[in-house]
Amino acid sequence: MAEWLDAEGRFFNPEPRLRVVPLPHGGRCVVADDALANPEGVRQWAAKQAFQPPNFPYPGLVLDAPTAMAEGMAEFFAQHARAPLGGRRTLQHGTRLSVLSTPPEALKPLLWQCHRDRVSAGPHFLFAASVLYLFDQPALGGTSFYRPLRDPAAIDRMLADSEVMDAATFSARHGVQPGYMTDSNSHFERVARVLAAWNRAIFYDGELFHAPDVDEPARINADVLRGRLTLNGFYTCKRAAV
Repeated sequence: MAEWLDAEGRFFNPEPRLRVVPLPHGGRCVVADDALANPEGVRQWAAKQAFQPPNFPYPGLVLDAPTAMAEGMAEFFAQHARAPLGGRRTLQHGTRLSVLSTPPEALKPLLWQCHRDRVSAGPHFLFAASVLYLFDQPALGGTSFYRPLRDPAAIDRMLADSEVMDAATFSARHGVQPGYMTDSNSHFERVARVLAAWNRAIFYDGELFHAPDVDEPARINADVLRGRLTLNGFYTCKRAAV
């Protein structure tokens, strides 16, 4: 039996504590406390694995989740979060573990801002995401949600510049200071915040701008047992008919 399961072979707790947090402009965030049946087992298993730098923008190291773990995440999402977020059928899903490890002074401009996990290909699809917090220090940070303060074209230009400009040029042009985003700035307003808690999972529309809260960057640590370890899920769904 996998060590990240409990004594009864379960990945998720059959009786999580669930609530739906309303977000501005009609959005929702599903929060599941006591989500995993054996969260410490997952963390101990992860500590034995070889995390690697990703080939996508993320300020840390990642590890693809085992198939059984990914399927368990998709099943939990379908059972508890898909309908509240407006989805009706999961078409694709993926899961990985992540540990945030990059100090703020080493971040590239693209990571100074909040982000979206996916931009919709049309109104009939929902791209949902989830974060399951596997650390017991809340100061390592939960997740904040943001709304753009400028028109979409201006936001797109700023984000495009963040991919190609050096730090000094980008900061001078757009007035954004280096480091992790932890509050509103001239481009985005923070509209909601979900605090981190041990074994808490959150599910949300991945097209919403969001960012990890890293209020105390001195706590950043690449050690899985001491750092900001999360289990991240991504789900492509058909939207429910309205």
